Amino acid sequence: MNRRTLLAAGVGTAALAAAIAVTWRRGMGSAARYDTWARGLRSPLSPALGAAEWVRYATLAANSHNTQPWHFALDGSAARPRAITLMPAPDRRTPVVDRDDHHLHVSLGCAAENLLLAATLSAQAGTLESAGPTGVRCAFTASGTSTAHALAEAIPWRQSTRAAYDPQPLAPAELAQLEQAATLPGVDVVILTDRARRARLRDLVVAGNTAQWRDAAFVAEVQQWLRFNPAQAMARGDGLYSATTGNPSLPAWLGPLAFRLAVRPASDSARQAALLDASAGAVLLFAQQDNAAGWVQVGRASQRLQLAATRLDVRTSFLNQPVEVPSLRAELAVLAGLPGRRPDLVLRFGRGPRMPWSPRRPVAQVLA
Repeated sequence: MNRRTLLAAGVGTAALAAAIAVTWRRGMGSAARYDTWARGLRSPLSPALGAAEWVRYATLAANSHNTQPWHFALDGSAARPRAITLMPAPDRRTPVVDRDDHHLHVSLGCAAENLLLAATLSAQAGTLESAGPTGVRCAFTASGTSTAHALAEAIPWRQSTRAAYDPQPLAPAELAQLEQAATLPGVDVVILTDRARRARLRDLVVAGNTAQWRDAAFVAEVQQWLRFNPAQAMARGDGLYSATTGNPSLPAWLGPLAFRLAVRPASDSARQAALLDASAGAVLLFAQQDNAAGWVQVGRASQRLQLAATRLDVRTSFLNQPVEVPSLRAELAVLAGLPGRRPDLVLRFGRGPRMPWSPRRPVAQVLA
């Protein structure tokens, strides 16, 4: 083969590689385009657009696996509804990790709290009228004031930040604000900042995390909700987008294989332990009623705490492994000083970086 042939072959190979690279990138989408899309979902609420805007803010609530397990039904005009009902979406259940729909109803509570707060931006006063297995009904009336609730404006900026935080403690006044925000009737709030109890919580998180990753059904369920690149996250509008945990983008066909090869219970448990260690503390929430209504109330309290943290420029994320593994719940309750109770949520908190936003479905897809 002469030099000209070799050069031509080299140019052809380079062109082919470049074409593959372009196709690869197009198939995954652009991180910059994703960021613009995600920020658009979080634009400031426009009161003139009525209840659709309240629902948009409601969908920005924390929820399990980002499944967004809800539908919204309006009672009355779209401009000023008398009530809005949040109903469970059965096709968005996670029956392995959440066999009794506990997290589903907590998620509805988070969304309901956002909905009630968002209405104050339109000078509407809302109350949670009822909550149970079939859904959550929020009623609204004109408030007679244009003053929005202080937490409402934090709704677009809240995120579950899955990154290492600054372990430096928060000021006592800041801890008091978090506790006050989460204090609702029917909910007990326990904040852990001391080294001994945090170390024991870490042990429980590791035990739960290890048990979950050794469960093939759990791994398969998690994989269903993974979104491996910007294009996939935008197309689906839900799930756990890889960039939110600092992982690289991969083609949709390669992501599941890489995930199965990368999942190692020991290494992931070590990562979870490190995340808790690199935090200022943790919050445990307990419903006084172990039923759907109680879980909804815990969701509301959790959402308020996360919004209060956002206003303080404090990050939060969930470490619910010892809640999700039933055999660990009793020890977690003892650690919190509430023996015999079912723990509902564990959140860690601290100052840290922002991560990419999670995807959300558009309002048109969630209005019944």
